[in-house]
Amino acid sequence: MAFYTFNGFRPVVHPSAFVHPQASVIGDVIIGRDVYIGPGCVLRGDWGRIEIGDGCNVQENCVVHMFPGVRVVLEPSAHIGHGAIIHGARVGRNSLIGMNAVLMDDVVIGAECIVGALAFVSQGMVIPDRKIVVGNPAKIVKDVSDQVADWKTQGTALYQKLPAQWHHHAQACEPLTEIESDRPEHPEVGYMPKR
Repeated sequence: MAFYTFNGFRPVVHPSAFVHPQASVIGDVIIGRDVYIGPGCVLRGDWGRIEIGDGCNVQENCVVHMFPGVRVVLEPSAHIGHGAIIHGARVGRNSLIGMNAVLMDDVVIGAECIVGALAFVSQGMVIPDRKIVVGNPAKIVKDVSDQVADWKTQGTALYQKLPAQWHHHAQACEPLTEIESDRPEHPEVGYMPKR
């Protein structure tokens, strides 16, 4: 079971979104259109609201939480990489948070930003639009170019198609014990250009 009420709050999930059964969505969580929530994610809206905007993805093993009374917002098309932690922060439209990055309380990430993998964004840091942020502690290193912004948008578009693919093509199964001789190749689902 992936969904839990808490203190009278029940999660709200748009029918086009996909929340993996191995994710946990608790309390005051609102999930928009074409959102992907991967297995192992915990969205814990027990002390405040979590808003996941249209077209966002929150990949495997991410944690989203807050201190009491705080609202976490992922604006539309935010892209949260595997294992990231978002604690009491706001992520701007079409921004990418890299794998295993940590965003602490009261962080505000502007629109179309890139936060690098393993970055630690300290409490209260405000990142203007279209900045690249890396390191521990995180710091702004340069602007996001049009080419990088396009690359990010194309990558997120793949994830925006993924909920429908999960709804139509995924089902629990028993594994095979050996590879079939006529095992098909993967169809091309999209190409991520080099940055």
